Amino acid sequence: MEFLRRAPGRPSKLGILPGAFHPPTRAHLALARTALAEVDEVLFVLPRAFPHKQYEGVGLPDRARLVAAATDGEPRFSVGISEGGLFIEIARECRDAYGQQVELWFVCGRDAAERILNWDYGRPGAVEEMLEEFGLLVADRGGRYEPPPDLAARIRRLPLPTDYSEISATEVRTRIAAGHPWEHLVPESIVDLVRLIYRAV
Repeated sequence: MEFLRRAPGRPSKLGILPGAFHPPTRAHLALARTALAEVDEVLFVLPRAFPHKQYEGVGLPDRARLVAAATDGEPRFSVGISEGGLFIEIARECRDAYGQQVELWFVCGRDAAERILNWDYGRPGAVEEMLEEFGLLVADRGGRYEPPPDLAARIRRLPLPTDYSEISATEVRTRIAAGHPWEHLVPESIVDLVRLIYRAV
């Protein structure tokens, strides 16, 4: 794990928010801020390579710059670049960086949690094995999330104060391309930077 910023101290519970951040949105920050009620620190993670897609349009250096700018001034937010892109790979990099005793909780929306739990890993019990290494904090994005009863100890609901379903990085890019207003969908601190970077895409 390469850290662009690391919060002071040693958390006993670490929230991990991985993503493409193409670009970071207000929903990403809301998710991370809400997670701070459950964890001591939230680490925003950009993988060097995604398992199922490529970096397109805006490369890793510019996305990392955007995430660092969006989280600036939040003392309990960290930003890192992982070598691996799978949750289990990121979890193990975080354990190496933070120590074996830290509790790891991935922060995600309902749609991402459903993909993780329903993915075909090629063998039975793979999800349960992963959830021995980390838990999931799942936001009610686009509807209330109810974890499967047998996994409820390792999957917790993360109630957001507002439904951010209408805010997505895809919507930001679509609006920029169409010349429609988009500035309200990203943190105010990165509006100028998003304009600069995405104007050239």
